[in-house]
Amino acid sequence: MLFYLKKRNNYVKGELPIYMRLTVDGQRIEISTKRECEPEKWNSSAGRKNGAKEDVKLLNAYLDTLQSKVHDVHRQLIEAGRPITAESVKNILVGSAVKPKMILEIFHEHNDKMSKLVGTDFAPGTLERYKTSFEHTKEFIKYKYRTADLEIEKLDYDFIADYEFWMKAVRKRSHNTTMKYLSNFKKISLLCIKRGWLACDPFHAYKMTKHEVDRQALTGPELQAITTRDFGQGRLAQVRDIFLFCCYTGLAYADVFKLKRSEIIDGSDGEKWIVIKRQKTESPSRIPLLPQALSIISVYDEHPQCIARIGCYQCCQTRR
Repeated sequence: MLFYLKKRNNYVKGELPIYMRLTVDGQRIEISTKRECEPEKWNSSAGRKNGAKEDVKLLNAYLDTLQSKVHDVHRQLIEAGRPITAESVKNILVGSAVKPKMILEIFHEHNDKMSKLVGTDFAPGTLERYKTSFEHTKEFIKYKYRTADLEIEKLDYDFIADYEFWMKAVRKRSHNTTMKYLSNFKKISLLCIKRGWLACDPFHAYKMTKHEVDRQALTGPELQAITTRDFGQGRLAQVRDIFLFCCYTGLAYADVFKLKRSEIIDGSDGEKWIVIKRQKTESPSRIPLLPQALSIISVYDEHPQCIARIGCYQCCQTRR
C-alpha cells in the first residue's frame, strides 16, 4: 500500500491529488483519497504531508484511517476465506456492490469459448462431454440447493461428495462415468482458483480414482460375423465398414474421419501404409494396411461422398 501524488496533464504548479495504490500479487489498483497536497510539502517516503499545523495533522490522520481500513478489509477477507485481490479490497473499501460469481454462469462461459475452438484446439466430442457435464451440474444444483445457480464460494468438499452421490444414486451412473463428469467439473473449479475467485480447491482432499475395467477384444469369429452380416446398402453398412476399418488399423473414429488420400503411401516393402498424425495425441503413426482394410477402401474408392470430400480416402461422412 502506497500513498502518492498523481500529476495531472499539463501540470504547472499547485496542489496535486493524493492517491492510494494497492498491489496484491502483482495486481495493482489506484484509489483516489479525495484529498490534495502541495508537492513541496509531500514526504514521498512516508506517504504523508510534512508539517505540524492543524490542517496537516487532520490530513495525515485521515490517511492513517484509510490505511487502517485497508488492513481491516484484508483481515475480513482472510476470516471469510475469500480470495484476496486488489480489486476485492477496493470493492469493500469503497462499498461497491460486487456481483457474485456463479458456478453455472462460469461453466456456460467456458463451454461457449470452447465451442469457438472446436476444430483447432478441441474435438466436437470434447465439447459435447462438457455440455453434458454442464447439464448434470445444473440438475444437481437444482436438486440439492433448490436454486437455479450457486455462488462459487459455496464450492467445497461436501459439494463434490454430494455431487458424486447424486450421480450414482439419483442419475444411476457408474463409478467411472461419475469420475469422468467430475473431472470435467474440476476444470471449472481450477479455472476459478486461477482467476482468484475461489480461495480453496474443493477437490483438495477428494480422491478421483477410476475402477479398472477388463475389456475383452473381439475374437476372429466375432469380427467375421460382423463382416458377413447383411446390413443392406444404407447407413448401417457404412457404419459397419468404418468400425471394421478402425479394428484393422487401430485408428480411432476421429482419425478415420479426417483420413486423406495423401496419407496412404507405398512403403519400402511394396505394401500400402497409413502415415498419419493422431488427433488426440498429435503423435505420428505408421500403420500397415491389412488386406481386410484395403478391401474396405476399394469399396468406397469411387463412392460419391468420398469424391465430394476432396482429399478424403475413407468415406466417413456418416455420423455415429
